[in-house]
Formats: sequence, structure tokens, C-alpha cells
Amino acid sequence: MAKMNMIQALNSAMDVMMDRDPDVLTFGEDVGFFGGVFRATEGLQKKYGRTRCFDTPIGEAGIIAIAIGMGSYGLRPVAEIQFADYIYPAYDQLVSEAARLRFRSAGDFTAPITVRTPYGGGIFGGQTHSQSPEALFTHVTGLVTVIPSNPYDAKGLLISAIESDDPVIFLEPKRIYNGPFDGHHDRPVTSWTGHPASECPEGYYTVPLGKAATARAGEAVTVLAYGTMVHVALAAALDSGIDAEVIDLRTLIPVDIEAITASVRKTGRCVIVHEATRTSGFGAELSALVQEHCFHHLEAPIERVAGWDTPYPHAFEWDYFPGPARVIAAMRRTLEG
Repeated sequence: MAKMNMIQALNSAMDVMMDRDPDVLTFGEDVGFFGGVFRATEGLQKKYGRTRCFDTPIGEAGIIAIAIGMGSYGLRPVAEIQFADYIYPAYDQLVSEAARLRFRSAGDFTAPITVRTPYGGGIFGGQTHSQSPEALFTHVTGLVTVIPSNPYDAKGLLISAIESDDPVIFLEPKRIYNGPFDGHHDRPVTSWTGHPASECPEGYYTVPLGKAATARAGEAVTVLAYGTMVHVALAAALDSGIDAEVIDLRTLIPVDIEAITASVRKTGRCVIVHEATRTSGFGAELSALVQEHCFHHLEAPIERVAGWDTPYPHAFEWDYFPGPARVIAAMRRTLEG
């Protein structure tokens, strides 16, 4: 076992898979010699050569089109989009080609591609480097959407994504790339050292797609979260003293409805947390699922804590970014309901 932050864990996953399978390769803007803007691919070009880890032009539609072509002919490409905010030019390729290829070809072709991209706020990146577009991908049948919250899961989930025959959108919360996040922007962030989730096997292992994890067991209220918001939810439970159960979804599509319903039926209350805008965010789908599956067990209305319905505001980032205080208020409302 080795201590890793999320960047190191992701790099290790790609290294492991490129070593195991010559059909695995990675490419994107600045991922080769430079090692990526966040250094997630550092050292891979030197180790595996320029044909398996290479730079592309600044053209996201082309990056994904290349990946789809490679995948349909047997390769397993890992394409990096430098920021999730830049993925929109490639959206048509993902929706109309990657997600539909298996269905359109009656199974003759697949698109076993993994699209890695940093997403979310918390680093003062402004409105064009802080977006959370996960709901756009969860709406598209044929795409798998994954968001890890810690290094151990990040490595295991990325390996599972690379091995999957389905196209996977792998969203990486950049707020916690280099260390843990205790949920408070005004507290110093230390290293992952000592955090149980920072212990990663150096070799091959997988974390299954479509399976949630219980980040904290509790009896009073269920908090559904993913990515950075798992750490916010944990901080809220700690600060408030509320016996909250925090469910880390890890995979949004396919979502682990069994884990969600088991927790909500136990607690009778549910709070959903994400940093994307509230309207049509993935929290709305989660709320509908909980309502459908747990109606007779609910003792209070479902609460959603989310970002504002505005462009991401640089000057008011920590008001927009859901923090423990907003999550605590939502939990208390459910307990009083």
C-alpha cells in the first residue's frame, strides 16, 4: 500500500493499465511532455512513448472523435478534456456517436472510451473553469458517469472505467486533487497522509461501477452526495452532531438505487447535496427516485442543497459553493419536519 493523493492515484491507474494492456493509451491537450495541466499524466509519455501518450490540438470535438474511432477498432483510449467547462464542443460526439454506437450497430461495434476531465469549483477558477455539468451526461442513455471522492476510489474506478466496454465520463473533483477537504474553505488543507482513503495498492485493483459506498453510518438522516460534496457532508455531520448517514454515490449512472433506498428507509429522511446548479441538477433525479421508492418511509420532505441558478461567480465562490452550514440547515429542517 502507498499513500497517494487523487492526482497520484489517477496517474497510477493509467500507468497500471498501460502496462497491462498495450491497447490502452491516453491523449489530450498538454497531456504528453507537460504531463497535463494538473500533472495527472506526468511521466507516462516518457515511460510509454509518444504513440501511447501524446498531445492533441486544442479541439475537443476532435479529441473525442479520435477516441471513438480508436475504441470502435479495439483500442481503449483514455481521452483528457482539460477542464469540464471545455467539453461542450465534444458533446455531440459523445451523445450522437459514443453513446449510440453499440445500439446503432446491433452490438457489432462498441466505444470503450474513458473521458477524464476535472470538474467543479473551489479553486477560484472563475465561471469558465468551475462548472459541474454531470447532469448533462446522466440524461444520455449509453453513457456511464463516474465521480470519485477519494484517491482509493479514484484509482479503482478509473481502472474499471478503462476496462468497461461502455463509454465512461470520468469527472474528477479538482478541489480535492491534491489533498483532503474538510468541508470548510477557511480551514487549512493538509495532505491525504493518514486518511484511510489515501491508502492505495500500487498495483491493479478495481472498484465496481454502479456501486455506492457508505462514507459515514448514521440513523437520523441520509445525505446523498458525490465528489467534493462528500467531504462537505461529513463536515456537516461532525459540526452539527447529527447522526447523519452519508452515502457516496461514486457512480451517478448507473446509480445504486439499492444502497440509496436501504439508507433512506432506515433513516426516514433525505438530504441531497451537489455543487451544480439546482434546477435540473442530478439532485432532482435523486429526489424523484427517493420519492418513488421510499414514499411510505419518509417522515419529512426531501431537501436539496445545491449551487445557485447563476453562472459560477468568482467573487462569491464560497457563498455559491454548498458548505456545511447549508447542509446542517437542511438536515435540521428534515428533523423538524
